[in-house]
Amino acid sequence: MNPEIFHIGMFSIRWYSVLILIGIIIAYLLATKEAKKFDISKDQIFDLAFWVVIIGIIGARLYYVIFNYENYIYNPLSILAVWEGGLAIHGGIIFGLITLIVYCKIHHLSIIRMMDIAVPSLIIAQAIGRWGNFFNSEAHGFATTLANLQSLHIPNFIIEGMKIGGVYYHPTFFYESIWCILGFIILILVRKYYRYLKTGQLTCIYLMWYGVGRYFIESLRTDSLMLYNFKVAQIVCVITFIIGFIFFIYLCFNRLNKGLYYPKKKTSKK
Repeated sequence: MNPEIFHIGMFSIRWYSVLILIGIIIAYLLATKEAKKFDISKDQIFDLAFWVVIIGIIGARLYYVIFNYENYIYNPLSILAVWEGGLAIHGGIIFGLITLIVYCKIHHLSIIRMMDIAVPSLIIAQAIGRWGNFFNSEAHGFATTLANLQSLHIPNFIIEGMKIGGVYYHPTFFYESIWCILGFIILILVRKYYRYLKTGQLTCIYLMWYGVGRYFIESLRTDSLMLYNFKVAQIVCVITFIIGFIFFIYLCFNRLNKGLYYPKKKTSKK
């Protein structure tokens, strides 16, 4: 696949950067719409998103570089070439979460509510951003056969795009994108129809859903970040799933009307 949309002299526009930008814009619009229900202004969401995106991208890059330091130690300037790929989503989430916590503390906003507002936006942005890996011919799985890929009913343009050097590879970026889209749909449906949803449970569902999917998809990847003989992403997925599960159950046992995502309006007695 050609990673560039167009190229003029030394200037080029890459699919990777454009798709990340599209994901950010859609995520911002969705978060702004939901935040309005809780009297959180567009300016606050924009300000928060601005810092989360910048620091999140820096964090995603640092996370990737730390676990691939041998590729950058002799050419440190290449660390800045984020448009060529090499952003670790877990690093972005960790740094973005820290930024969100600090911002909410400074501006006296509910951290848990803001996380709930953010997670549907985050997971759909992940689904879109993963397609940047497709155009960069990265984040794929191990080698396989054309017949095997066709049996999975994967669109032909993806199959052919994952033919690298004459070899077909599992399009793990595609698997993760689909998983994230399904997760987005689940979060939106739960938020809309589950009347007993507690503040914090959407975040828990995100942690569990993405953790499970990414754990198994990571087992197919050939470019995983490693810590000794363990895949870092799988370690993080296990931790986030356990955290999400424990807190989801804990919130279930809170009093029925305590901490509801959409608080019930009090009716005045006549």
